[in-house]
Amino acid sequence: MDQVMSQKPHELLAAELAAEMDAVNVLIRERMASKHAPRIPEVTAHLVEAGGKRLRPMLTLAAARLFDLEGDNHIKLAATVEFIHTATLLHDDVVDESGQRRGRPTANLLWDNKSSVLVGDYLFSRSFQLMVETGSLRVLDILANASATIAEGEVLQMTAASDLATNEDIYLQVVRGKTAALFSAATEVGGVIAGADETQVKALFDYGDALGIAFQIADDLLDYQGDSAKTGKNVGDDFRERKLTLPVIKAVAAATDEERAFWTRTIEKGKQEDGDLEHALALMDKYQTLEATRKDALAWAETAKSAMAKLPENPLRQILIDLADYVVARLH
Repeated sequence: MDQVMSQKPHELLAAELAAEMDAVNVLIRERMASKHAPRIPEVTAHLVEAGGKRLRPMLTLAAARLFDLEGDNHIKLAATVEFIHTATLLHDDVVDESGQRRGRPTANLLWDNKSSVLVGDYLFSRSFQLMVETGSLRVLDILANASATIAEGEVLQMTAASDLATNEDIYLQVVRGKTAALFSAATEVGGVIAGADETQVKALFDYGDALGIAFQIADDLLDYQGDSAKTGKNVGDDFRERKLTLPVIKAVAAATDEERAFWTRTIEKGKQEDGDLEHALALMDKYQTLEATRKDALAWAETAKSAMAKLPENPLRQILIDLADYVVARLH
C-alpha cells in the first residue's frame, strides 16, 4: 500500500496517456469556443483550466488502450466525458450555493447563476455533438443514460440528504448517480469504441462503477476523520450542512430513541448547537460506523480490482488496479 501511495497511480496514468490527453485538451479548447457568446469560453476556461486530475477522461483513454483500437474516437469520447463532468460541476455549484471549487472562486460567484447554468447546458450540448461524431449508437445510449442517471441522482440527493428515512440502499443510489455513473460510463465507452467483447465491456463497467462508489464513500468518510489540510474540507462539514452520508446513516440505523431524537434535531430540523458535532462523532464511535464505512469502501475497491482481472494483460491494467487501491489508501 505504501508503494501505491508513493507512486500515485493517477500520475502514472497521466504520464502513460500524455500524448492522447494533449489531444483531448486541444479538442476541449476547440469545442468550448463560441463565436457569438464570449462568456461561454470565459466561464468554461475558468473551470477547465483550474486543474483537477482529469481522471474521468483518462479512464476512457485507458479503457480503450487496453485493446487494439484505430482512429481518434476515444479522444472524442474522453473530451465528451470531461464536458459532461464540467457541466455537472457548474450546475452543482449553483444548486449547492458553493463559493469555492479546487481552491478558486466558483463560476457562479465570479459571474452569476444564470451564466453557470446556461454554460453548463452548452457543454452538455457539445458533449452530445461529440458522441454523435463517433457514429456509435451504443456509445450514445451509454452516455445519454449516464447523463440522465447523474441528474436523477442529484434530485434524489436533494430530497434524501436530510431525511432520516434515507437508508444504505438510497445512499448507494445517490452515489451511483452523483459519482459512479460517469466513472462507469467513461470506462464502458472506452471498451465499446475499441471493439472489446461483451464480457470485457461488462468488466469495464463494473470496474468504473465500483471505483466510483469506493471513491465517494472514502470522500464521505474523510469528512469525519480526514486531515483538513489534505482534504480541503473542515472536519464535519457534511454534518453542518445536514448531509446524511454513510457513517451517519449507519449510526441512525443503530440509534436508540434518544439518539434518534438527536439526529432528528440536528439533521432533519437543522437545529445545531455547540458540541453537537462532538456528540455525533461519539455516537459514530459507539456504533463503530466509521470503521464499518471504511470496510465498505475497501470492499468496493476490491470489487473494482476483481473486475480488471477479466481484461487483457497490459501495463495500463495494472495502473487501473493500483488506482482502485489508491482511492482508499488515504483511509489507512
